[in-house]
Amino acid sequence: MTEILEKAKLWLTDIFDTHTQEQVKQLITSNPKELEDSFYKNLAFGTGGMRGIMGVGTNRINKYTLGKNTQGIALYLKEKFPDEELKIAIAYDCRNNSKELAYTVANVFSANNINVYIFEDLRPTPELSFAVKKYNCQCGIVLTASHNPPEYNGYKVYWKDGGQLVPPQDGEIIEKINSLTYAQIKFEAKPSYIQKIGIETDSAFVTESVKNASFNTNKATKENLSIVFTALHGTSITLLPKVLEKAGYTQLHIVEEQATPNGNFPTVKSPNPEEPAALEMAIDLANKKNADIVIGTDPDSDRLGIAVRNKEGEIVLLNGNQTMILMTDFLLKNYQEKQGFKGNEFIASTIVSTPMMPKLAEYYGIECKLGLTGFKWIAKMIKDFPNQHFIGGGEESFGFMVGDFVRDKDAITASLLACEIAAQAKAEGKTLLDKLNQLYLKHGLYQEHLISLVKKGISGAQEIKNIMHKLRENPPLDFNGIKTTLIEDYQTSQRKDLTNNTNSALSIPSSNVLIFYLEDGTKIAARPSGTEPKIKFYISVNTTVNTTEQLAIKQNELTKKIQAISAFFNAY
Repeated sequence: MTEILEKAKLWLTDIFDTHTQEQVKQLITSNPKELEDSFYKNLAFGTGGMRGIMGVGTNRINKYTLGKNTQGIALYLKEKFPDEELKIAIAYDCRNNSKELAYTVANVFSANNINVYIFEDLRPTPELSFAVKKYNCQCGIVLTASHNPPEYNGYKVYWKDGGQLVPPQDGEIIEKINSLTYAQIKFEAKPSYIQKIGIETDSAFVTESVKNASFNTNKATKENLSIVFTALHGTSITLLPKVLEKAGYTQLHIVEEQATPNGNFPTVKSPNPEEPAALEMAIDLANKKNADIVIGTDPDSDRLGIAVRNKEGEIVLLNGNQTMILMTDFLLKNYQEKQGFKGNEFIASTIVSTPMMPKLAEYYGIECKLGLTGFKWIAKMIKDFPNQHFIGGGEESFGFMVGDFVRDKDAITASLLACEIAAQAKAEGKTLLDKLNQLYLKHGLYQEHLISLVKKGISGAQEIKNIMHKLRENPPLDFNGIKTTLIEDYQTSQRKDLTNNTNSALSIPSSNVLIFYLEDGTKIAARPSGTEPKIKFYISVNTTVNTTEQLAIKQNELTKKIQAISAFFNAY
């Protein structure tokens, strides 16, 4: 506690503004637990950039932690691009303080004589990725905490290809940031270096979205699809209605109570389309309007949740893996019919997503590249393999990317793609669930489940560390009697085959992930979240299915298998 107190006292110097000093004094005198959590570490970059609770301290999102990051990036850019005119694109979402923090970031860059293109108002994260490339920027920043609770904010950093930071840039930038003191931050803006962008960029982004996600669906078919859309108080309201209108969809019903951007997210417990409760109001409206499809996006509009009608007319939520499979197969089928595969195409996903993605790639005779969690790794694949053509890809956490004009998950373009699939299915007298079941009959029935255990604060971080240590030191040799045959440890980059007791190397970059493969084809992954105080367990089971009549029986069998495995991890 002495070390934490010394760190806090540094924030009582005149480097920091009076309001910040007063808040720190209050923590020191009356809230030791909050003081400890605010200063026990420096906020670090994770899977999706830097996210944290807003407040004072080194472990909080505030003008000083983000200012120091920005100053470090500014110096790094000057070293990396000494002979280039430096340009940065900046966007921000609906969260409390996002705009103010975005302008703090802009001011620091401008104070370092770096040109800034900042959006005139809140915009979706994928449009920031697009803007980085459109304006030939070396870097981009978006102020967002994605789907985290209202008390959070965050800071995503993009590189010149439009993808988020990956090695070696991330490590080099962190090293530069850590070498600075708060006194070295240049906060005094140079207005001549700051330029607002908006309508022109919007128009270009909308055009590209429609171009990339339209597939010869005729006018009448589009107009026959009834869509309910909720922005969950986020940024998609600025662009998604325009994209759907330009694409020709006329039956769009917006959940008005959730259409106004609001960082407090007053109508939902969590603004996360992964959670069924977030789409309750949209489903209610869909039932009133007899809509065919429900679409909900998270606050910064990179994730989307989809719900569709089943045979009984009830609205059913799709999970991220199911959405990804439907979208990927649709893209591959259309690509095959339109131009045929040349042998250099690929799709992409992550090591914790459904194994059905490689199955699809195998069926179409193309490659499926797998990477760590986070779309920055998919963007890196596109950059690292310029002679290969990326068609599309996603991950289980409700993200998808159509083509490579945006180098991050993109709920705007993916929402249009979902409508194209749904409209064409309806014209055939089918639902998206029918389409999904057809894929299960063709490739095997896959079923996934995610367990997220929240472990907050210092004790929670230690608890997560202990769980991962236990799984490494004493790995389960079976789950409910089903033998473990293979263990992949991405932290040590080792694959251990338990059937013959041999080891081999993993080629994917090091990360704190464990994957267990069982003799019946089950796959179980464990990893601490890179953006939230959680440890996550991903369960994937599969079986063969020969007829439509068998589907319900087989799905019930897989559900029971998942429940049995879940009991093992819920004990933590």
